[in-house]
Amino acid sequence: MTAGPRECRRLIIRGRVQGVGYRAWVAEQAIAAGLAGWVRNRRDGSVEAVLAGAPDAVMAMTAACRRGPAGARVDNIAEEAIDAAALGNMPAGEAFVVLPTC
Repeated sequence: MTAGPRECRRLIIRGRVQGVGYRAWVAEQAIAAGLAGWVRNRRDGSVEAVLAGAPDAVMAMTAACRRGPAGARVDNIAEEAIDAAALGNMPAGEAFVVLPTC
């Protein structure tokens, strides 16, 4: 990840986003964009993601999440700016991870 301003956002993605490779897709796209964070399924059927990095990269990734991978259908994304402390769920030494369902 590059130095400079850093933004951290939490997304709750709803629609047909489980069972379609959405989490793996988010992780792949985020790593390619140089973002830190995590993604996980939620028991309510949504997917939760925390994205941290350059503001432009976070904005572009959020836009990509509105489309998702082939087979997904995104109905809604709730997003909020959060503190980078939300990255505390990550294993040491990892930039972006897929976490267990919560």
